Amino acid sequence: MRVVNPSKLRAVSVGVLFRLFWYALGSKERLVFFLAIAGIVLASIADIIPPILYRDFFDTLSGTSAQITALVRILVLILLIHFFSWIFWRLCNFSVIFFESHGMAKLRQRAFDYMINHSHTFFANNFTGSLVQRVNRFARSFERLTDRLIWSILPLLVKIIGISIILWSVSRAIMYAMIVWAVFLILFNYFFARWKLKYDIRQAEADSRTTGLLADDISNQNPIQLFTSFNDESSRFKKISNEQARASWTTWGLNEIMGSVQGACMILIEFFLFYYALRYWQAGILTLGVFVLVQVYLFSLNQHLWEFTRVTRDIYESYADAKEMAEIMLLPHEIRDLPTATALVVAKGEIEFHDATFNFHKTRAVLDKINLKIKPGEKVAVIGPSGAGKSTFARLLFRFYDLDDGKILIDGQDIKYVTQESLRKNISLVPQDPVLFHRTLMENIRYGKRDATDAEVFSAALAAHCDEFIHNLPLGYDTYVGERGVKLSGGERQRVVIARAILKNAPILVLDEATSSLDSHSEALIQDALGKLIEGKTVIVIAHRLSTVRKMDRIVVIDKGKVVEDGSHDELLGKEGGLYKKLWEMQAGGFIYEKEEDE
Repeated sequence: MRVVNPSKLRAVSVGVLFRLFWYALGSKERLVFFLAIAGIVLASIADIIPPILYRDFFDTLSGTSAQITALVRILVLILLIHFFSWIFWRLCNFSVIFFESHGMAKLRQRAFDYMINHSHTFFANNFTGSLVQRVNRFARSFERLTDRLIWSILPLLVKIIGISIILWSVSRAIMYAMIVWAVFLILFNYFFARWKLKYDIRQAEADSRTTGLLADDISNQNPIQLFTSFNDESSRFKKISNEQARASWTTWGLNEIMGSVQGACMILIEFFLFYYALRYWQAGILTLGVFVLVQVYLFSLNQHLWEFTRVTRDIYESYADAKEMAEIMLLPHEIRDLPTATALVVAKGEIEFHDATFNFHKTRAVLDKINLKIKPGEKVAVIGPSGAGKSTFARLLFRFYDLDDGKILIDGQDIKYVTQESLRKNISLVPQDPVLFHRTLMENIRYGKRDATDAEVFSAALAAHCDEFIHNLPLGYDTYVGERGVKLSGGERQRVVIARAILKNAPILVLDEATSSLDSHSEALIQDALGKLIEGKTVIVIAHRLSTVRKMDRIVVIDKGKVVEDGSHDELLGKEGGLYKKLWEMQAGGFIYEKEEDE
């Protein structure tokens, strides 16, 4: 597959990640976000005021003539401030609930919409399980980052500023000590977390590899049993899992170092602050109320600064979690509509390849200057040895890849200059390996035409001989087919795909080995369904089994990326030394042998 140029990848900094989050949100979510910020700032300010009142309370209480009225008045003020603080916290809580739930949904949607439009090459080069994991981690990292910003960073900043202002009027020495201590811990956590980021990213990548391998093995559970490779796969999974364990052990160990340093700093600052506060109190510089004030503020800052260890850790771990998905969202789509692209209009269904050239990379040429014209309504088979470029030929028509040179025209319109949606709406595909959604049979057939009525779905199913097995199912058309359609046989899946193509009724049809690997009964039913499907359409049949193409209007033989023969079945059989004749004789011999075996 083509390798994406690394220069196309944008560096994903924390700032870039935050911009991705912000641009994914709507105006309503942004408004609620600012409400949450207002709520947490006001609540944090309200939380700073009660210790001042407690200072007055204890100073009054320790006086020689303590007045009960004054003490009650202070308690009532504390109650009112706590009440307003409660209101501000509720405002923040409900705002955050709305903001995060809706924000995560929009981020998942944005990630899905962008990722699903990546090229065929992109999905061929990535594990499905890893991609699913990246989308989920992308949304969860948004939640974690929002939580840390609102519940940890903002309250800490407000309290450092507010407490510094209050302590300025009480004791500048204590204020300076608290500020130096707080700034030191914040800077230590920040720079340590930045240094540790590479280990967080390594842990996230190890998690993606484990998830990808797990998904791959679960998808191939049957081959693992058939080839008795349980021990090999178990060893492979153990190796990947142990690599993840080592990455996690390193990251968690570094987290513990951060916590240890911060814990030691807190013990020291608490001792020295109380020691000097006690000396000031003994000298009559500080009152008992001020002593209580310093103690409450110290405990409050300790709590927030201790949490700051987890804040920096969570921010960078969340960044590492979101980085892989962010890279996908910043990776330009390999196949894109041009700004001037127009909708494809198919009136006849004529297809032309002009000097069509395509290479997966410099050392692997696939198609070399293919020139081919398919008339409207013509049925053309494309055959050739394995690896000759037949399937790529069909994928280029759908523009799953872009040509390196030349062009493909449909009714005189270059497919590079039309929208991908309009192009693919006008072409139906019946693949060799039909894959269905884990949805009902009704939904899977209706996928060919989403606004089709039930009657239209039933008609298409009848034409494709689906009704013969659907009516025997307990839930009929409401039966779920399982992941990728595993609850159905190969022939049944193929008939569902044909029913879907009948419903779509596109003017151009591509059949890619549509009857391979089927039993005789299923093949007979599918051949009959295909006969109805191809009526009035331009048809391209990609085939290995030559017995299925002898009735085509033309047979095009591709070998080593070039068209080497072109003609009807009889014309090509009459060509001495021709590749088609050689392939036909080889397969005919095989068919005769199979027939004798059956007899």
